[in-house]
Amino acid sequence: MLLLALDTATPAVTVALHDGTAVVAASSQVDARRHGELLLPAVDRVLAEAGTGLDAVTGVVVGIGPGPYTGLRVGLMTADTFGLALGVPVHGVCTLDGLAYAAEVKDGPFVVATDARRKEVYWARYSDSRTRVTEPSVDRPADIADQVAGLPAVGAGALLYPETFLDAHGPEHVSAAALAALAAERLAAGVELPAPRPLYLRRPDAQVPKNYKVVTPK
Repeated sequence: MLLLALDTATPAVTVALHDGTAVVAASSQVDARRHGELLLPAVDRVLAEAGTGLDAVTGVVVGIGPGPYTGLRVGLMTADTFGLALGVPVHGVCTLDGLAYAAEVKDGPFVVATDARRKEVYWARYSDSRTRVTEPSVDRPADIADQVAGLPAVGAGALLYPETFLDAHGPEHVSAAALAALAAERLAAGVELPAPRPLYLRRPDAQVPKNYKVVTPK
C-alpha cells in the first residue's frame, strides 16, 4: 500500500504519503488563496522526499470537507485526476475527521470546528478521536453555544470564537498525514470510505445576479 493523501478544505495545502504502516513524507503550507498554485508542487516535493514516483501510488485519499467551494474543489479535482491517470481508487475522508484524529484531546467527547467564514464554523461532535457522533454542520457559533457548552474544541474555528468554545485546542488546520493514517487504519479494518464528493453544506459565494438579462442573437 502507498496512499497519496491531500486536503485543501482549510487554509492549509497539505499532502502526505503513507505506506500502510506509517507516514513516509508530508508537506503542509498555510495559504488560503493559493491552493491551486501550491498543491502540485507539494505533491512533487513529497514524492521526492519519499524517493518514489507517482506510479508507485496504490490509492488516493482526499479531504472532502466541509470547506469553502473554491479551495475544496482544488483538492477533489486533483485527486480525481490522479485516480483516473493511475487507475487507482480515490477515497474520501471528512476533513473534520482528520482534525479529530490528530487532536490533542484524546479522551471523552469533544468538538471539531473549522472556519467557514461569514462569521460561521463548520463543526461536528466526537465521542473520541476516531468516532464522529453528529453530521457536519455549518452554523454561527452563538447559535450552537448550548450544544458545545463544556466540551473541549479543536480547530481554527474554535480558536476564532473563544466566547463559544471556552476550551480550544490545536491543531488549527487539518494535516494530510492525519488523513492518510486514518484512511489506512480504516481500510485495513475493512471499512468502506466515502466517495470523493464534496461536503459544501451551503451555496458558493458566487451567484448569478438577480434579474439577469439573457441576450440571444436574432
